[in-house]
Amino acid sequence: MRIDALFVSAEKPVQLEFSADRLNVVNSCNNMGGSYSVKKGRLQIGQMVSTMMACPDAARAALDDAIAQRLHGSLGVSLLARGNTPRMQLVTDSGDTLTFTGVPTAQTRFGGPGETTFLEVAAQAVQCQHPLVPDKQCLLVRERHFDEQGLPTGTPGEWQPLYQDIEGYTHTPGMREVLRVKRYTIKNPPADGPAIAYVLDMVVESEKVKN
Repeated sequence: MRIDALFVSAEKPVQLEFSADRLNVVNSCNNMGGSYSVKKGRLQIGQMVSTMMACPDAARAALDDAIAQRLHGSLGVSLLARGNTPRMQLVTDSGDTLTFTGVPTAQTRFGGPGETTFLEVAAQAVQCQHPLVPDKQCLLVRERHFDEQGLPTGTPGEWQPLYQDIEGYTHTPGMREVLRVKRYTIKNPPADGPAIAYVLDMVVESEKVKN
């Protein structure tokens, strides 16, 4: 039976990203993640940690609750293959079955680990010139720097329009945000395309700015 609370957005389904020792939830309202291990065919999930941003609507708040209720403790896990597409099924103690379809990571697609950097996104986009898109609106961004304790350091970069999207990020007008992103070099980019790709890692700060 479909769990409607987990399907808030068809364009941005809930995703799980596994690194060597950490599980992160993608496309939830808040950033959620925790440690994990696999033992005797079961996925053991440690205490999930979440940011505390206010969700824009009740459905997105319910999405976070629905995820937290199911991604904890010990879950049955099985990997399936259908053609070249891997699938993973998780079974909770309450009997819910969660099915995920595997997709290549950004590291796989771009052929390297990428470089971590921080971008501050201004509350309002700006009009920018683009040879193929008239009246294009670009994010206004500047680089930020943080030390190992997560404290701001150094001088922020100059504000400048970003002529491309940040993969995995949707800007809400009026929200100033600081993003941790992965920056990848695109091998053999098209003549009219960027040579760098930005992929959202997490939202570090989020602030509503009044006009």
